[in-house]
Amino acid sequence: MTVATPSDRAIVLTRDFAAPRALVFVAWTEPGLVKRWYGAHGWDVVEAEIDLRVGGAWRFVWRGPGGAGMAAGGRYREIDAPARLVYTESFDDHWYPGEAVVTHDLAERGGTTTLTTTFLFASRRVRDLVVESPMDRGAAEGYDRLDAVLRELNRP
Repeated sequence: MTVATPSDRAIVLTRDFAAPRALVFVAWTEPGLVKRWYGAHGWDVVEAEIDLRVGGAWRFVWRGPGGAGMAAGGRYREIDAPARLVYTESFDDHWYPGEAVVTHDLAERGGTTTLTTTFLFASRRVRDLVVESPMDRGAAEGYDRLDAVLRELNRP
């Protein structure tokens, strides 16, 4: 996974997956699949609600080490399956202040999907708070878990 900060308010994560983009898209939008991979090692989604329509809401609840908990949610702004998914994101515990807009762009070539995820924050200060956090480690671990689920689902 690569991490870039192309502007004062954005973080961009890029990762290739050996799976068709339709399958990668479904892994982001099916609650049962989200529960299997979304989160860093030791953090498991115990609740995943997804109303996949423009204006529909999503909400995930995680349990982590020592019984720690975390929850986030937002609303879908754009759905262009399997090429693009855009939604808002905010955390109940204010892990970062305010709301971000998250955009997933999926491009497939030769059976490999490149997922480009852009987080657009309210300010440079908020972006910097996230950059200084272990977000890149958590995202990389979650993407490793996603890769394992995709390999399993993509078996002939």
